[in-house]
Amino acid sequence: MLDRPGVFTERTPRVVRARGLLRRARRDDERLFLAEGPQAVREAVPAATELFGTDEALARYPEIADAARDAGVRVSVVTEKALAGLADTQRPQGLVAVCRYSDVPLAAALARRPRLVVVLANIADPGNAGTVLRTADAAGAGAVVFTDNSVDVYNGKCVRSSAGSLFHLDVVRGGDPAAVVEELRAAGLWVAATDLRGADDLDALADDGVLDRPTAWLFGSEAHGLSAELSAAADARVKVPIHGRAESLNLAAAAAVCLYTSARAQRPSRGADERGRRR
Repeated sequence: MLDRPGVFTERTPRVVRARGLLRRARRDDERLFLAEGPQAVREAVPAATELFGTDEALARYPEIADAARDAGVRVSVVTEKALAGLADTQRPQGLVAVCRYSDVPLAAALARRPRLVVVLANIADPGNAGTVLRTADAAGAGAVVFTDNSVDVYNGKCVRSSAGSLFHLDVVRGGDPAAVVEELRAAGLWVAATDLRGADDLDALADDGVLDRPTAWLFGSEAHGLSAELSAAADARVKVPIHGRAESLNLAAAAAVCLYTSARAQRPSRGADERGRRR
């Protein structure tokens, strides 16, 4: 296919450089990542440096392109083949944005005094991690911490699964899980660890008014859960009640139940300025 004037191909240097961000090492070196698809790109505009789009996609979502231009983001038309090389999905939707890293140190997140925090310890599946991030945002959490040995929050699948929520709250990358727990507790948060064999029942804690305080929830990998040491370091080891015959809930479902239970318990005392969100 011949190059068209003003349309980038897979050989255009800016496209080649952006394609390198599919690798974590390059992302970390440049502190840039890719957000793919209209929902993620729409939310990513304030953090974006460039928007790549096919003719068809830019015509289909003119409001996204206009918002990007208004924010000073460079909008570049690319061929279908170039766009496919930037995407890591089988059926890309025609838009990919290059975005700046937006994670913050844990101390900065805690300085906003969030009432609800999520800690992901040793979570390996990017789809699960992104879904929990999205759920945390929906439940009103102020921060999500990806501890050491957890999936990269800027992994393409994690970014897509978050459906734009990555750009709505504080994200913290790294940190020894035990040290994170101590820092959370020092900031005044009550720390709850999910544990299938936990002594504390989620419904009972809600009924007793325990969950109305600022809370940090610890979630471990779906395959192995939290380590015994990290679970023991929490203030409570909480099991989600199973009322039917299912053996357990998967990570994303368990997180949703716990976070919405906390959100409901905190609702009477939470003001709009207490959520710890970035403005």
